Amino acid sequence: MYKTRLWTTRLISAVALCVALAAQAQTAATLKVGVIGPFTGPSSDFGVQMLQGVQLAAEEINAVGGYMGRQLELVVKDDQGNPDVGLKGSQELAAAGVAATLGFCNTGVAQKSLEVFQNAKVPLIINCATGTPLTAKYPAPESYIFRTSPRDAIQAPYVVEDIVRRGWSRVAIFADTTGYGDAGLKDVEAALAAKELKPVYVARFALGVKDLREELKAARDAGADVVFSYTVGVENAVIANGRKELKWKVPQVGAWPLSFPFFINGAKDAAEGAMMAQTFIAEPSNERRASFLTAYKRKFKQAMAVPMAAAQGYDSMYLLAFSLFSVRDGNPTGPVVKAALENISRIYYGVVATYEHPFSLNDKDAITKNMLVMGKVSNGVVTFARSEDAKQNAVVKRKK
Repeated sequence: MYKTRLWTTRLISAVALCVALAAQAQTAATLKVGVIGPFTGPSSDFGVQMLQGVQLAAEEINAVGGYMGRQLELVVKDDQGNPDVGLKGSQELAAAGVAATLGFCNTGVAQKSLEVFQNAKVPLIINCATGTPLTAKYPAPESYIFRTSPRDAIQAPYVVEDIVRRGWSRVAIFADTTGYGDAGLKDVEAALAAKELKPVYVARFALGVKDLREELKAARDAGADVVFSYTVGVENAVIANGRKELKWKVPQVGAWPLSFPFFINGAKDAAEGAMMAQTFIAEPSNERRASFLTAYKRKFKQAMAVPMAAAQGYDSMYLLAFSLFSVRDGNPTGPVVKAALENISRIYYGVVATYEHPFSLNDKDAITKNMLVMGKVSNGVVTFARSEDAKQNAVVKRKK
């Protein structure tokens, strides 16, 4: 029913050959593509995974001719999870003349840099950060900000629906004070309100907090039967470990950072059973996913630590390549690439999803709620929380 990665590679090869023959006189100059994210620092556990997904895809695309005979050259900037460092890196990418940029893993870091890409008219494909406001800052028809990660406005209601289905309704929210935590808190409160619920307790805390036991006691005293956490990784482990120390056996749920090593390794057995929204779980449920997992392990000599970040990085690079194939004059300026992304005509059979018209003039988010599954930490790895998700995982979903 679905095409395989082999078919996709052959398609890219054929298209690359055609456009290369039409541009034989062109020089062998590279085409620069920016990549920015936290490749060192406290968010590097998923930032590096995103980068590796992009690198793997770029290597495959270059192997079949790149863009019109030009190799894709990745210009990589480490934002360290710091908004000021990210702003400087973004300015450097714009000045370097990249055709587009992929990346950002931290909502607050991305927020500070959006204006750089918008003003420079350089398309930015956010493939990791999920804060809802990121693709809403500019009117969609004018916006150069695209995204291949699931915004929190769909993650939060998805998780809320799951916990209500399980019979939990007294929710304590633990959200950090970054842009990510601010936006996530609003999305969770809105999702609860849609179910005619209110949080019984809300805790806010800065990144780097080491002890949240007092806040956890207050949540317990308020009668919470589930903890919904909205922070990046290390602080999620602080919450889990605090619950363990208090012997407070309530579930911990949240958005995708509960799948990160900084949480799973930091909380160890206290992380067991935590549930989160996911777009991709690293199981070879079909040929294209099996091929991706094998290629990743072959190149990087390791299994994926954050499969969702790697897969989204990989798919974002291919979507950019698919858009470039429609730019036949070999001059992919920012406005031209923006229009090409909004009008991708070929279906890309990706790892996370089957992308058919992922973007448009009025819609810059490629991921929709139907593409999500619930993940669960089990024996230190993330697997499916629901048997129906596992059974349907061979079907790669399309945008609704």
